[in-house]
Amino acid sequence: MRLPGMSQPFLLAPIAEYAPGPPGAQVRLAVLGARGVGKSAMIVRFLTKRFIGDYEPNTGEEVAGTSAMGTPPGLGSCLTVFCSTGNLYSRLVHLEGDHVAVQIQDTPGCIQVQEDCMQVLDSLSRCVKWAEGFLLVYSITDYSSYQSVRPLYQHVRKVHPDARTPIIVVGNKADLLHARQVQAKEGLQLAHELGSLFLEISTSDDFQGVCDVFQYLCKEVSKLQHAGSVDRRRSSIIPRPKSPNMQDLKRRFKQALSSKVK
Repeated sequence: MRLPGMSQPFLLAPIAEYAPGPPGAQVRLAVLGARGVGKSAMIVRFLTKRFIGDYEPNTGEEVAGTSAMGTPPGLGSCLTVFCSTGNLYSRLVHLEGDHVAVQIQDTPGCIQVQEDCMQVLDSLSRCVKWAEGFLLVYSITDYSSYQSVRPLYQHVRKVHPDARTPIIVVGNKADLLHARQVQAKEGLQLAHELGSLFLEISTSDDFQGVCDVFQYLCKEVSKLQHAGSVDRRRSSIIPRPKSPNMQDLKRRFKQALSSKVK
């Protein structure tokens, strides 16, 4: 499956980190999902074109039950996560002829969802607040990781209620068909219910598919940034009072003359 408008590839600039650019030239993305779905490998694949099969997972410290840091209102204590700030990657990419500084937040995994609710630790909440676009990743070989997508989506929407905030549901490890536990139609149905785009990819075999996902998300965030800047400019403009036209001036002059005659 190909995302809309992804027929043309884009290039990674050969620099280690991004250079500060003008407002609107930077996008902030977060990759969310359960442990072991391939989030870190997916990011590294996008940034370096290399697949690192034994890439060290971004785990962190396990915290079970109620967090000492507190739970956001409305979310039950039904989740086990590994509390870590995760890795932040910064790169400059060439996207449709423009330079865009992309920051990608990798997040800790090991999410266990029960009864379709979850507890979100403060570190994950900060990541969601920080980001402007989201990839919700599950593995087609792990049904429980698929079940974690909906509560993650719900938390993102609590923090970003604007329906324009771009979110893509990604089914990873599509090359492992012999171990498939989640059918493509299930991922498509979930994304349809959430109002999100859906794509199945193989991080190990499909570099272009990985690029398409990140490229599309960058484009959607850039569009949203542009729309927001236009709205702010419009709201800051004070309407100029209308100048009286010639007919209005003649009418006022006649009224003034008639009042003097009386």
